[in-house]
Amino acid sequence: MRPLPRLYAIADASFGDPVALAEKLFAGGVRLLQVRNKKSSSRELLQQVERILAIAPGDAQVVVNDRVDVASLAGVGGVHLGQTDLAPVLARQILGPDRVIGLSTHNLEQALEADKLPVDYVGVGPVFRTSSKENPDPVLGLERLAEICRTVRKPVVAIGGITIDQARQVRTAGARSVAVIRDLLGSDDIAERARQWCETLDLC
Repeated sequence: MRPLPRLYAIADASFGDPVALAEKLFAGGVRLLQVRNKKSSSRELLQQVERILAIAPGDAQVVVNDRVDVASLAGVGGVHLGQTDLAPVLARQILGPDRVIGLSTHNLEQALEADKLPVDYVGVGPVFRTSSKENPDPVLGLERLAEICRTVRKPVVAIGGITIDQARQVRTAGARSVAVIRDLLGSDDIAERARQWCETLDLC
């Protein structure tokens, strides 16, 4: 796996067409993009992912949220799994050794378990209160994030309500990468906001 970029952008369909969102995020410098569309059919999601791959810069990594089948068919860089999705061991059997697999965790116990599994990074959150997810898990805060980052060996991707003003604190807590949804996609100029994020994280 290539080193994780510090910015992990999520093209979430709840904010609009993931293809249009991805185009703006790539234009702003994003090089690690997750495609997230919880309500689409398999066919629609596959088509969206294929269109995103067609416009992705050559050095960009694209992963699909939840759907190992779509990730496999589209030939993307990998998949991000939740606690109730296909087990990482099975996902690894399907995708092979070279694709990226990430796993969401919401407490230290889950993060320690993820550290033993065939995943490339451990998603940790929500760090702060978030409105981008239905029925979110309890907020962890920076102190618990730091504890998890100190304890697990694999790279940690922090997610959940993180704004650009909190980026330095999240990085100082030990997160390798910062996953962002609303603070990017809620902007009037998504490409410019992505550029601001990239510049900020380069200084962290």
